[in-house]
Amino acid sequence: MSHSNYIIDVKDLVKVYAEKKAVDKVTLQVEKGKIYGFLGPNGSGKTTTIRMICGLLTPDGGSGTCLGYDILQDTLKIKSHVGYMTQAFSLYGDLSIRENLSFTARMFGLDNRKQRVENAIDQLGIGKARANQLAGQLSGGWKQRLALAAATIHEPKVLLLDEPTAGVDPKARREFWDEIHRLSSLGVTTLVSTHYMDEAERCHQLAYLAYGKLLTQGSISEVINHANLVTFEITGDDLNTLANTLREIPAITSVASFGQTLHISGSDRDAFMNAINKVKSQQHQWTEIPPTLEDVFINLMRETKDNFA
Repeated sequence: MSHSNYIIDVKDLVKVYAEKKAVDKVTLQVEKGKIYGFLGPNGSGKTTTIRMICGLLTPDGGSGTCLGYDILQDTLKIKSHVGYMTQAFSLYGDLSIRENLSFTARMFGLDNRKQRVENAIDQLGIGKARANQLAGQLSGGWKQRLALAAATIHEPKVLLLDEPTAGVDPKARREFWDEIHRLSSLGVTTLVSTHYMDEAERCHQLAYLAYGKLLTQGSISEVINHANLVTFEITGDDLNTLANTLREIPAITSVASFGQTLHISGSDRDAFMNAINKVKSQQHQWTEIPPTLEDVFINLMRETKDNFA
């Protein structure tokens, strides 16, 4: 058992499928109680990395520990202390909420199972009346609550959440994240993949993966500063025509619509400013603004290529 100061500490993880690297030398370290967000396009290696960390997949290269246990040699020990919530709802639709939680508690071999199930129902606000409802009849938000209750019923020290709020309404997503922060305050460490920028902003640290490679990581401010972007907000008439023009300019690496405005970004300030000075007109208002996380990630996606193409 390792004595690393990090709850998750992995180095140069590699996973190969059909001679292509789905994960290519990913290194990350996560401290106790921190919420670490994984972002990146579909197929970027987020799920594969999570599964290697919790012992569900064997890496083809690299090494590391989770909770001090070796991810190659101690997978059973890791699994007993980790809660894993998959992208798709994976509980039994023809069992009730209480029956699903009871089954999960038995699978973990927990003592005092009945009380643990009732505690889980109370803690996540499921309610006594709803506890007997069939899981298959639940809305997306309630399925998410049930899945989180099942993933935490054994009081894990690490939570691995794979796009847990996909397709869930904003209110349910906010309640879910309030619960994650409550668990964080109790010392639970969370690694979560997401496509939502508002969720990314609720993480203590972030990492951006693209087609197997870890492109950037750190706190929100560190990720934004590392991108070294210059960003302008543009308002005015006929923004669609202007956007088409701007997308043809190499120095402008991203053009995105935000309501009644455009956000444009570039990483070479001199080339960027020379380019926009040539297309500026009194028809539009141009204002330099601090880049957002979304600006950074749109720019990163533009700069990366699919290694499976």
